[in-house]
Amino acid sequence: MNVLVINSGSSSLKYQLFNMKEENILAKGIIERIGMETAIVQHDAPGLGSVKKVCEILEHKEGLENVLHILTHEKHGVIESIDEIHAIGHRVAHGGEEFSDSALVDESVIRAVEKNIELAPLHNPANLKGILALKDILGNDIPMVCVFDTAFHQTMPKKSFLYAIPKVFYERSQVRRYGFHGTSHKYVSSRLNKYIANQARQKVISCHIGNGASITAIQNGKSVDTSMGMTPLEGLIMGTRSGDIDPAILGYIMMKDGLTIDEVNSMLNKFSGLAGISGLSHDVREVIETMENGDESCRLAMDMYVYRMVKYIGSYVAAMNGVDHIIFTGGVGENSDYVRKEVCSHLTYLGLALSEEKNNLRTPKERIISTEDSKVGVYIIPTNEELMIAKDTERIVKAEI
Repeated sequence: MNVLVINSGSSSLKYQLFNMKEENILAKGIIERIGMETAIVQHDAPGLGSVKKVCEILEHKEGLENVLHILTHEKHGVIESIDEIHAIGHRVAHGGEEFSDSALVDESVIRAVEKNIELAPLHNPANLKGILALKDILGNDIPMVCVFDTAFHQTMPKKSFLYAIPKVFYERSQVRRYGFHGTSHKYVSSRLNKYIANQARQKVISCHIGNGASITAIQNGKSVDTSMGMTPLEGLIMGTRSGDIDPAILGYIMMKDGLTIDEVNSMLNKFSGLAGISGLSHDVREVIETMENGDESCRLAMDMYVYRMVKYIGSYVAAMNGVDHIIFTGGVGENSDYVRKEVCSHLTYLGLALSEEKNNLRTPKERIISTEDSKVGVYIIPTNEELMIAKDTERIVKAEI
């Protein structure tokens, strides 16, 4: 089965075409600056090289027509006709409480994605554009599946996902913890099957650390708690997001500085986190380099960044009454030996022992980085959300046949 994975953003869309028999990428690309006369199309097919062009693409439908054209192009394409695309998987940010799994696209699923726009106003509208555009182009000829970034966390119990505010806000407006990065946490935790005999009896903590970051407690293969909340703002200190703060700070800042709620939201999401503390950058590499050259603001930023991760890991060890495996993934989790070392240095009370040699190895290769006698396994597992979307799409479509 060939599965086309679509990640539709507000002014861009990414795509990957997978051959699921081998689970390899036939082609991938990105279209940027949709809505402009100077949109950029980049396409790469292993063995056939890359293509880049600038052209007018004013809406998502035009962008997706470009994708289908280039995939079947005589010179640059990897399939002879659209008929060789057997299913399409769409990344969708928010599935609300309606979806604890991926779902075959039909009118009821489309209505649910529309309903959850109020929970993800920056993402669901763009995701929906991609779905509706391909439905308009292809009709019902190719089955499509929505893969929700929140679905994996729908196994959380109420004690994990409810907030201690009047219940009417949950009952009337669905105010609760949803969690994000679910597709990534699902993928990397499933990869543990390569290393352990029975994941169903394991306690796992998955650390997706990138510019956006979240940590998830996974017990018996299911998410039982996660650091992001109703929105991706809660939890860890991130590149530009504040993570956890006293909610009364919002009202205090608004009163003292005359800020609007939109200005406060912008400050917390775009100008806080590492960037806000360091006064330099949201990029961990740049902050670490400047810290090592003696900058105290950058040192404080990294100390706080690591400390918040350690607190969340510790709380999930307590919540699950132990931990068997800790996974690092995401851009920072996969590539920063400094962050992994600093986090793990605070977890030796668990009997965790990190192999300095394995941790310092400069490669994105999946591997175990704890020592042989460590009581907790520690792993680097590069995430592959697109492949997870493709695998879910294949599973859902085959179940319908």
